[in-house]
Amino acid sequence: MNERKPSGLADRIYGDILNSIIEGEFKEGDRLLTEHALAERFATSRPTVREALARLRADGIIVTRRGSGTTIGRRPDPDVRRFAPLETLSDIRRCYEFRVVTEAGAAELAATKADQDDIHAIEEAWNQLERVVETQEGIGAKDDFAFHLAVARASKNQFFITVLSFMEEQVVISMNLSRNLSLAKTIERQRLVQREHKDVLDAIRDRDSARASQAMRAHLENALDRMFGS
Repeated sequence: MNERKPSGLADRIYGDILNSIIEGEFKEGDRLLTEHALAERFATSRPTVREALARLRADGIIVTRRGSGTTIGRRPDPDVRRFAPLETLSDIRRCYEFRVVTEAGAAELAATKADQDDIHAIEEAWNQLERVVETQEGIGAKDDFAFHLAVARASKNQFFITVLSFMEEQVVISMNLSRNLSLAKTIERQRLVQREHKDVLDAIRDRDSARASQAMRAHLENALDRMFGS
């Protein structure tokens, strides 16, 4: 999967509105301007504005309720602008949503099917990520991907492996954003992410399929929340 390329004015409007939310022009709970007012603001048609709003709504950034109009639902982490173009955030979010479903299933299978070589590979990937955190050398996105791919391989199901491998470029893009955000915060946040990885590893080692699935789901959902707000 390739990184999404901007498709035109709707992308710019999406990014501009999102930037206004991040900057605090619109705060959580505030009512957004009407379609007509936004069309005038951006000197464009209402259908183009509607396309941008549909993406913001799908991302959970804005919420529309009958009788109360459109309000701001959540404010993404302001640091996202340092590491990714705003117009790509929808695709990054979609990537994580897809991974929540698929990788939770892979982890569940891995807990019952992994052999000792598989578990050793997951441990080695975790150890490499631990070295990245402790030495503060590099971002670790490729190592992060290696951990998730090792879990997929441990599922003994080639479809999980093929899908994740095919998505490597997009997944690494999203991991770069997530890990850069963690680096921009505190060492404790980086260690929190590592504990989430450890929960997955421990559940697979313990042959607890339900716990492995939940640990992977929680890890990926937490990554989304850290980027987009809860």
